Amino acid sequence: MDMSALLGTLLSGNSVQSLSQASGASTQDVQNVLSAALPSLLQGALGQAQNEQTAGGFASALQSHAQSDTSDLGSFLNGVDLQDGGKILMHLLGANTNQTAQQVSAASGVSAKSTVKILAMLAPLLMNLLGKQTQSSSNSGSSVGGLMSALMGSGNITSILGSLLGGKVPSVSSAKPQSSGLDLMSVLMGMMK
Repeated sequence: MDMSALLGTLLSGNSVQSLSQASGASTQDVQNVLSAALPSLLQGALGQAQNEQTAGGFASALQSHAQSDTSDLGSFLNGVDLQDGGKILMHLLGANTNQTAQQVSAASGVSAKSTVKILAMLAPLLMNLLGKQTQSSSNSGSSVGGLMSALMGSGNITSILGSLLGGKVPSVSSAKPQSSGLDLMSVLMGMMK
């Protein structure tokens, strides 16, 4: 799987529709959040894979998430543990998690609450797809960092997203964060009550 195939899977009608149904957001809102968030999430995954201190844990997390059955995407997403999704986001985005979530919300035009829910559902699916890719490529003896570098190096994420979406991808880095004081885990905890 290359970057185009990975992004194509995440942005497929089935994925977007399943995320829409599971999150309660419109398909357009889901697509907007995905297109705004995926570059940051994939860059975070690459950072986790290449960092000596986090690479081992990241490889284990990928292996664990690859075991999940995503053949029925709707069931998988309806069963997603939002707290686990939030933790994945915090690992991928680090200290910038809340700011990135705010920027994705602003860039996509989707409410902060819906953005957080979509991202928390997306994160385990992303880890599953990346984990399955690393499992299928592990026969080559490459490290997870090397495999992630190869995957990320296979094309410019933003231009691939633009071609898949047939247009411009919202820029998260230029989006002004909302002044809502968004705390990802607080929002997720509120959703679980």
